[in-house]
Amino acid sequence: MTGQVEVALRGPDAFSLARKALEMMESACVWPTPLNFELWLHYLGEPESPLAREITRMLAAGEPFTDDVSETLAAEFLPRARLSDEIRDAGAQLSRELRSVATAMATAQKTQAAYGKTLAGASQGLSDAQEPPVLRKLVEGLAAATDKVSRENSQLERRLHDSTREVTKLREHLEQVRRDAMTDALTNLANRKAFDEQLARVCAEADEKGQPLTLAVVDIDHFKRFNDTWGHQTGDQVLRYVASVIGRVAGSPPRIAARYGGEEFGLIFPGESAAAVQTALDVVRQEIAGRSLKRRSTNEDLGQVTVSAGLAQMKKGETAAALIERADEALYASKRGGRNRVTNAERPKDAA
Repeated sequence: MTGQVEVALRGPDAFSLARKALEMMESACVWPTPLNFELWLHYLGEPESPLAREITRMLAAGEPFTDDVSETLAAEFLPRARLSDEIRDAGAQLSRELRSVATAMATAQKTQAAYGKTLAGASQGLSDAQEPPVLRKLVEGLAAATDKVSRENSQLERRLHDSTREVTKLREHLEQVRRDAMTDALTNLANRKAFDEQLARVCAEADEKGQPLTLAVVDIDHFKRFNDTWGHQTGDQVLRYVASVIGRVAGSPPRIAARYGGEEFGLIFPGESAAAVQTALDVVRQEIAGRSLKRRSTNEDLGQVTVSAGLAQMKKGETAAALIERADEALYASKRGGRNRVTNAERPKDAA
């Protein structure tokens, strides 16, 4: 499941969300299988996600929610399902390659053993042989056996080369699958899973080495109202635009930019102070607010889009969860202060 749904299922509204999912499934005549339940939890937990929009469309059109449909939706919209399928396919292909190599090696071993016996017999024959015809026959036998071993070795070498190339391709493919599973499809930034993993890693490193680490949370102001007015497709356009600015200005390594959930973004700044991060966030905020967007389909003026941000510099021994909580509190301070501003958790009253 995505991070947003996992958080919801570990919060005070978890049982309410689960009950509502079951009630809606029953109302829509959808069997409560584990996969269907997971899909509907995503549907309710992330109502603006592509999966939720597709289920909404299906319900409105009266389309049946069969097992095949569930599998298709899971494969398309649930990253874990896509990753499992890819890994299973790659694993099967790798198993075939290994079986093929094992067969080739077994054949080569048999040929080598037979060649050894031929050499041993030839050695004994040479010591006993006196007549030229006998010697000629022994030499011809050795030549034939040597040629066979040479062919078998050449075939084995080619097979090993092909298998090595295939395994390299599989490894590259799985690495791409891993990257895709860690990437948000809409914005091309890291997704929540990647964000959580990277934050835990860099927090541990910063604490161990005594280096600064600053976390920022950025949220699009009034995004729900914007979505309700212009529709989800235009909302996606805005999300992609904001993500592009964040990725270009504040997302280059070693910095890490991720879509944290919905219209919220998380940014990790290893080795950077809160003051430096505030400067970077102000550049992001000002660039986003300084551009008037237009709706692609009609060229209508969408008006100004603004973002609010909160940041917190990690304290010695602080956990990732505590750091996120302080950055969130700073974000809420920006919202309460009028939006379109950046707030440092250490100075919540000094929002820029």
